[in-house]
Amino acid sequence: MKKILAVIPARAGSKGIPKKNTRLMAGKPLICYAIENAWNSNLITDIAVSTDAEEVKAVASKYKVKVIDRPEELCRDDVTLDSVVFHAYCEMRKKQEYDIIVTLQPTSPLLKVETLDAAIAEHIEKNRDTTIAVVNKPHLAWGMEAGNIVPLYEKRVNRQYLPPYYSETGAFLIADSRCVTEKSRFGETVGVFEMNENESVDIDSRQDWVLAEAELSKKKIIFRVDGYKEIGLGHVYRALQLAYNLTEHEVLFVLDSKSDLGINKISNSFFRYEIIHSNEEITDIIKRENASILVNDILDTRREYMEPLKQLGIRIVNFEDLGEGRQYADAVINALYETEEEKNIYCGEKYYCVRDEFILYNEKEFREKVNNVLIVFGGTDPENLTLKVIEAIEKTGYKEINYTCILGMGYGDETSLLEKIKNMDYNIQILRNVSNISEYMYNADIAVSSQGRTMYELACMRVPSIIIAQNRREQSHAFGDIANGFINLGLGTEIDETTIAETLLWLIKSDVMRKNLYNRMRNKNLMQGIRRVKRIILGD
Repeated sequence: MKKILAVIPARAGSKGIPKKNTRLMAGKPLICYAIENAWNSNLITDIAVSTDAEEVKAVASKYKVKVIDRPEELCRDDVTLDSVVFHAYCEMRKKQEYDIIVTLQPTSPLLKVETLDAAIAEHIEKNRDTTIAVVNKPHLAWGMEAGNIVPLYEKRVNRQYLPPYYSETGAFLIADSRCVTEKSRFGETVGVFEMNENESVDIDSRQDWVLAEAELSKKKIIFRVDGYKEIGLGHVYRALQLAYNLTEHEVLFVLDSKSDLGINKISNSFFRYEIIHSNEEITDIIKRENASILVNDILDTRREYMEPLKQLGIRIVNFEDLGEGRQYADAVINALYETEEEKNIYCGEKYYCVRDEFILYNEKEFREKVNNVLIVFGGTDPENLTLKVIEAIEKTGYKEINYTCILGMGYGDETSLLEKIKNMDYNIQILRNVSNISEYMYNADIAVSSQGRTMYELACMRVPSIIIAQNRREQSHAFGDIANGFINLGLGTEIDETTIAETLLWLIKSDVMRKNLYNRMRNKNLMQGIRRVKRIILGD
């Protein structure tokens, strides 16, 4: 068994970041990351911290590692690490001989112990004199020759076709003890150990510090979400919007195998995702991923599902949960319901997550004349209210305007719809699964929509709207009210085409009413919801 010494050099002086080695990074002194890597290594025998700083000595003593007092002449800026490591090695070998000396820099907090051990094992297996930590960053480089700028490559090709270009990370240097001298740690056979770029940050500037701390502070978040015809894609869209706003964290989506529409949408988003066949599988995924947060966007939860999750000790945030399982959640966000807030339950419009595309638009002016009517019933439209509205349009007899009908990716009766429109002498445009629905809302003077999340988007764009509920649960969404700029016709299965036609025709002709609805929407500020919800998820 090889005797391996880890030397961690950590002098007091640091001009870029004062007292760098003992400043708190993500809650603990920077040098702790190097000490813990050495301490948790399966291959390192002993650890020595070489320093002239009392603060470093105090931290090292808590780990019960050997502290080597660095002489003053080895603390100057022009002194290389070779002499510092050699001095520490000489002090330690007074009691123990070592085969290998590993220099561990305290300025590489993202290094993982698994990477360190793999590098030491490779060094031993390949019988090298020296192994250095590198990242492979091939790039098109230029240099100076005879006063001229010249390319340092033979052929201009894409990065993946360039030869390897290894940059030292400074995270570690492994050397056989016979190669460690006052002037060098390199022997005749030198190899590189290629690291993941995420682990290679070397703290040399404030920017490096911010980057490393953000990486260490990131959380692993699992979104348990479903999307299929019966429930639509609103849950999936909201989860994606949150994931896009949690870029600094690691996100995994988990969907039930029946969520065909949701799986298709998530797979096209390039986020990681997994498919499960029962909710019991989520526990194993959380453990395997070492996740710290679970977000459930699957409507009402049961005690049998939530109780085992609570026992895992992770943070749990549920959306639109009116079930018995919500008592086990750390937070429940019910943006679609206006009820009195209880402890850890956040209700109402201020928690609605507006998609980025709606935030980018300038406020549109009210138009007295109606030119464009938008019909949109979400991703699936299970009650086929789209067809009912088209039949109502025919009953209005009003042909002087443009009707735009947007179908979601889960709409399943397009053939019947197109057949109906073909026999109508109206200017009706059918679009399917558009990527920029905000543009169509911005151009709309009136909208006819369901009573789900879409009504919040219409409110953001100040579109006076007639709303029709797909089901009883959707009908309970309190925001769909005259006070917020909506004419609510109730449950779609209980109203007829004549009622829809009469309401639409009245709203088209009544600019006073439309202006009233427009102003009510204008008084709503829905743009801060994503910020509030993000803080709730992270527990900030």
